[in-house]
Amino acid sequence: MTSIDFYFNAGDRLGVACRLAGKALLQMKRVLIYAPQLELAQKIDRLLWVSTATSFIPHCYAHDPLAAGTPVLIAAGDEPITPASAGCDVLLNLGAECPPFFERHERLLEVVAQDDEGRSAGRARYAFYRDRGYAIRNHDLSVEARG
Repeated sequence: MTSIDFYFNAGDRLGVACRLAGKALLQMKRVLIYAPQLELAQKIDRLLWVSTATSFIPHCYAHDPLAAGTPVLIAAGDEPITPASAGCDVLLNLGAECPPFFERHERLLEVVAQDDEGRSAGRARYAFYRDRGYAIRNHDLSVEARG
């Protein structure tokens, strides 16, 4: 069963997503970032190029010919699951809804923004997973930032 981690109170949701992708990469895990809106996919694509001053997170879009050999993939819009993206260990959801294919991955990472809209969507996703019996780990980023 997919393990699910919720990261609440993200001041910079895309920045957190980049850090999580980088952390998974260091653990030798392949990551699929689900960004259903094309504009959101383009933003995360740009941020992955410059997320840290000393490193680059190798990535490409899931439909790219280089996807099979790239550790971080971005699925934009309603792209069908490609063979390369189906082999990803970690799914990082940037959509407001639950990704329709999350159970195909070992781990699902949900990043929840601090604004009312983000929190409301996050609560709905949390309830969806909880009601289906998934174990959920919670990470309060506001506490982690203070400590």
